[in-house]
Amino acid sequence: MLNKLKKDLKKASNKKQAVLLQRFFKMGKGQYGEGDIFLGIKVPIQRSTAKRYDLGLEDIQKLLNSKIHEERLIGLFILISKYKKSDENLKEEIYKFYLKNSKRINNWDLVDLSSHKIVGNYLLDKDRKILYELAKSSNLWEKRISVISTFAFINDGDFKDSLAIAEILLGDAHDLIHKAVGWMLREIGKRDKKVLEGFLKKYYKAMPRTMLRYAIEKFSEKERKIWMKE
Repeated sequence: MLNKLKKDLKKASNKKQAVLLQRFFKMGKGQYGEGDIFLGIKVPIQRSTAKRYDLGLEDIQKLLNSKIHEERLIGLFILISKYKKSDENLKEEIYKFYLKNSKRINNWDLVDLSSHKIVGNYLLDKDRKILYELAKSSNLWEKRISVISTFAFINDGDFKDSLAIAEILLGDAHDLIHKAVGWMLREIGKRDKKVLEGFLKKYYKAMPRTMLRYAIEKFSEKERKIWMKE
């Protein structure tokens, strides 16, 4: 079944789209996507392809080990589907499997489309210490997993860990972390603007400009100008 999946992906590949994706995902030497390989398959096609396959963890591991970006993402889509259909014991196994592979979930779209659906969902009613450990990791993708996983809590009306991890990551140097934290802050603001404003009043001077712009994106133009001028 795994070989058939890979054949399906090769059939769906698009060289022109692959070139565009290589530029978009920073494939240059020294950039965060260096070494990644793209087939040029759009995400909706990958989602529909993933729905046709129900692979075991061993085969999903082979996909996550791949240098081909789409194979890793489809592996994650299949893993998410498997997680949703699982009992609590298998959900725990999948959660641990995901964290074991955190360094292979190594681009922002891979993190953003999966971490809150597995890690965040699993931790909804559990201790969240692991997210604080990931937030302090030296690995870019583990740090992004730490903050994006909290999207599950935000959707549940729980902002505490999102704000605490945002505080930890305020001084991070990477633009992808600034964007991730800003995005989660914006999501909090969409649900409770006063909570976001309280965080901004305390930390806006220390926030990287990109993080602040993302956080206040849903504010009025007048409000955005005030925060950016402060």
